[in-house]
Amino acid sequence: MPKWRRWTNKDLELLKQLAKEGKKWEVIAAELGRSVEAVQKKARRLGVDVVVYPPPPSLQTTTTSAKLETKELITVQRALEILAAALEKSVKPGLDSIEIQRLNAVSTLARTYENLFARFMQYREIEKRVVELEVKYARLAKEKT
Repeated sequence: MPKWRRWTNKDLELLKQLAKEGKKWEVIAAELGRSVEAVQKKARRLGVDVVVYPPPPSLQTTTTSAKLETKELITVQRALEILAAALEKSVKPGLDSIEIQRLNAVSTLARTYENLFARFMQYREIEKRVVELEVKYARLAKEKT
């Protein structure tokens, strides 16, 4: 693929069409045979918005829609440290009922967080694989035509 090539009217129309269909940047780039950065710059210059259709309400907190980064989350290790601290505190004599309830809540939240974090990481891998497959499919479809 050459380093640079002029955008044709056909390229621009395809960019607009794929953006309208809600295709991801990677898929559009593969269809056009260009880098994601080149497609993003051209779309910005044209005022074309690339918006992936929103997921159903039950899935609106996926990593794609929320653009959540792993570095924004506490690690499972940190969740376990919090749980361990709560367990240590819970064996001390003389805790009042409010403190016991608070420790129970911390314990429940830590376990829940650990489970959700593991599922989140699985979803991230699935999303990554889907994008890779979309790019591959777009490339194969383009080669076939």
